Amino acid sequence: GDSPVYDAMVRMAQDFSMRAVLIDGQGNFGSVDNDPPAAMRYTEARLTSIAEQLLVDIDKNTVNFTPNFDDSLQEPVVLPARVPNLLVNGSSGIAVGMATNIPPHNLGEVCDALNYLIDNPKATVDDLTAFIKGPDFPTGGVILGEEGIKSAYATGRGRVVVRAKAYVSDGSDGGQRQIVITELPFQVNKAALVEKIADLVSNKKISGISELRDESDRQGMRIVIQLRRDTQPQQLLNSLYKYTALQSTFAANMLALVDGQPRVLSLKEALRYFIDFRREVVTRRSRYELKRARDRAHILEGLRVALDNIDRVIATIRKSQTTELARQNLMSEFELSRVQADAILEMPLRRLAGMERSKILDELAEVLKTISYLEDLLATTARILGVVKQELAELRVKYSDERRTEISAEGIAEFNEED
Repeated sequence: GDSPVYDAMVRMAQDFSMRAVLIDGQGNFGSVDNDPPAAMRYTEARLTSIAEQLLVDIDKNTVNFTPNFDDSLQEPVVLPARVPNLLVNGSSGIAVGMATNIPPHNLGEVCDALNYLIDNPKATVDDLTAFIKGPDFPTGGVILGEEGIKSAYATGRGRVVVRAKAYVSDGSDGGQRQIVITELPFQVNKAALVEKIADLVSNKKISGISELRDESDRQGMRIVIQLRRDTQPQQLLNSLYKYTALQSTFAANMLALVDGQPRVLSLKEALRYFIDFRREVVTRRSRYELKRARDRAHILEGLRVALDNIDRVIATIRKSQTTELARQNLMSEFELSRVQADAILEMPLRRLAGMERSKILDELAEVLKTISYLEDLLATTARILGVVKQELAELRVKYSDERRTEISAEGIAEFNEED
């Protein structure tokens, strides 16, 4: 049915689910409180600018196409994807006997790491983590320690502990202190979290809270926990980290399909496969553009011959009783190919006579320059990779932003009541 398609589109429009939002949605597309989106008849959607970068050059024979489920259409096997979307937005899913859970990352950091790996193919995972500090979740938060990150990047599997961002305030009236939570771990339901804290208070699992408010609005998230006067804020926070989703674990499992086969990838392997893929896309695009340029140059050469002999060409066409005869006469008299003769015949005589020789020669010079550039580009892999680097640099300038998730050197600690 169409509901899985709509659910996927809704998720791609949620800025709390996607690090780089791919759908610009108009209407109700759900919330971090897990409110359901409006029915599809009430919403509208279009691609964002960065989503269009996933489709660029798809019409230039850059990827293979295959029949769809009922053989009525051709669909791409993969998208040309100028954006390293698998790492930037991550992925999660469950199949038979396997599951994947790839965390999202910062686009600028991924582009920097890709460029470094192109220049230094023997770089290690440690070298690459100088650029990619760790996952960068759309909801922010704080990652505790680097051990989980190192394990995930080196082996493809690791447990990353993420904690909410909170601070202690003296309160607006200068009276009771309060804990203010401004960012949550990735995929935490805010409404369920507030309800869980309220249940812990009512069940006397934790104490010291006099009031609990959700003051979140369009400006951002703000959960306020009002404290009793004798409450130690840090002790209460530690209890909340222990008993609620204010501290959560993201179990990274970087499983992806490589040539149709599932493989668990290290960070370097994931980056390397993207570089190889983009190299193939740029190569296929360049070959397509080179063929088009050569075809155009061939026609322009024919038009130049026609302009050099315009009176004879017009006379030849006029004396020919059929189109096929005119084509044969042009080909034999002026040593033209069938394509060149057709280009001349498809042009009205008055336009052919009125064409400016300089325009034809200028266009031919430009096309020949393009052919020379593309032939040089395809001559070496280094030049192809240079184009890949240039496109990554353009992506970084246009779409990268500041990291949202902080990484704390503080490790994971077990809390007891004295803490």
